[in-house]
Amino acid sequence: MQAVHGAREMIAGMTPELKSGVYVFCAAGDRDWRALEPLAMFREVEGVSLILEREAARAAGFPVEAPMALITLNVYSALDGVGLTAAVATALAEAGIACNMVAALNHDHAFVPADRAEEALEILKALQAAASAP
Repeated sequence: MQAVHGAREMIAGMTPELKSGVYVFCAAGDRDWRALEPLAMFREVEGVSLILEREAARAAGFPVEAPMALITLNVYSALDGVGLTAAVATALAEAGIACNMVAALNHDHAFVPADRAEEALEILKALQAAASAP
């Protein structure tokens, strides 16, 4: 599959999809987190940050704050592509919706407040439609 580089092409092809589940961002601290099967992890200077399904986090005794929904952008965006993250974050910010972007090898993923997930999805669909218009 050929990666998409141009901002307009990435936005026009993003096909946002709201995934099931609710997620939380957690600090692993001194816990052995590997058995928790996080959706994602990142080593920061302060320690390991995890993205866990809310119920798994709750069961493991993590604080469950700021529940997030996951919207996957189904365009194969190039790692060196410019503009997709900025466009998504700007569109959501204009509606007052927080957005935490996570870029993986094949796709970008937007975590938004769970209670505004449907609204965020509609905003991203409208952004895609605008970029697809002639």
